[in-house]
Amino acid sequence: MMGIFSQAGSHIRRARGLSVEDRPPEDTEPDDTSILDDNEGSVIISLISQLRVGMDLSKVTFPTFVLEPRSMLERITDFMSHPDLIFGAEDCPEPDERFIRVLQYYLAGWHIKPKGVKKPYNPVLGEFFRCRYDYSNGTRGFYVAEQVSHHPPISAFFYISPENRLTIVGELRPKSKFLGNSVSTTMEGENRIMLLGKPDDGDYVVTMPNMYARGILFGKMVQELGDTCAVKNERHRLSCDLEFKTKGFFSGTYNAIVGRVRKGGNDTGEISGRWSHVMEFKSTPNGTKRLLFDAAKDGQNIAPKYVAPEDEQEPYESRRLWHKLTQAIEAKDMEAATRAKTAVEDAQRDLRRRRDEKGEIFVPRYFELRDGRWYPKLSIPQDSSDTAIQTVESFIWPSA
Repeated sequence: MMGIFSQAGSHIRRARGLSVEDRPPEDTEPDDTSILDDNEGSVIISLISQLRVGMDLSKVTFPTFVLEPRSMLERITDFMSHPDLIFGAEDCPEPDERFIRVLQYYLAGWHIKPKGVKKPYNPVLGEFFRCRYDYSNGTRGFYVAEQVSHHPPISAFFYISPENRLTIVGELRPKSKFLGNSVSTTMEGENRIMLLGKPDDGDYVVTMPNMYARGILFGKMVQELGDTCAVKNERHRLSCDLEFKTKGFFSGTYNAIVGRVRKGGNDTGEISGRWSHVMEFKSTPNGTKRLLFDAAKDGQNIAPKYVAPEDEQEPYESRRLWHKLTQAIEAKDMEAATRAKTAVEDAQRDLRRRRDEKGEIFVPRYFELRDGRWYPKLSIPQDSSDTAIQTVESFIWPSA
């Protein structure tokens, strides 16, 4: 972000010259906007003065007041928040219905977000986050994520619930750019969802929409999802192209989403609604509609996760690593937050320097690169036995 703010002053003086698309949209949700105070605005202007349009922001240091108090490695767990939507999908006899269940599960994760325009902490190399889910039906789920690369930043993650016959493996490769009055984050990478009870289905591959923070030079800051992503299952020739629509300055609906489900070359249905509110599926053959997700009604039914207390965590576990920063942000002490964030980043730079001097190469703890994709260093259990559960627990918590 250091480079983002280089031309801030001139952009503010020439606000009339900004494009319509770069202005903050009207009628946004209160929880999706941020209004900066004078001090925060001054920091943003100073930062913007160092930026150039199109600049890659991967090496830019953002001010702490725009940070969400958790790591990106933990934020990924938002997509594991509504497991009831996909548990049991293997029992659906029709592949079309299993595909819709996967869609439901994916779409239900987007409504979870911090208030205002916030970004999670950028994980440092070797940082990891792990947790366990205890579900109401007596089953459990397990999750681990690790920062396997710093430049370019890559977060690899693995989720499994042996008893519910579900596993998710994936990676995120965010790339941010300064666009003038907004910042875009391209979310490269994919999630590969597997229904262990239906191995013949193969993978359900899901990509991510992009994220935009608009209004960083004037007006109120607004966060939006935009552009297209896809959900595909090659085995059954099923696909859905989803478009997350950004709201235009003069028209449009905030947080709108549209999509088209296809089987082979034929349309089978349409997705419509708002990802922050209600989403529906309409069948093309018969015109019937079904609810996919209602955030107002079901959004609070989030599966709780268990994370070990910070004093029981290892030094590079996310919550312990960023404890002082999180504590300062929650106390609204931005000076202490800046010191805490700088301390972690300086320690990481020093570690990288010492590693380079010794000619050492970083080796991820939990993941390995195979055929261009990151996979857990684990032969994923295909059954729901106690042995399978113990195997997973020993992999994620080897010293437990």
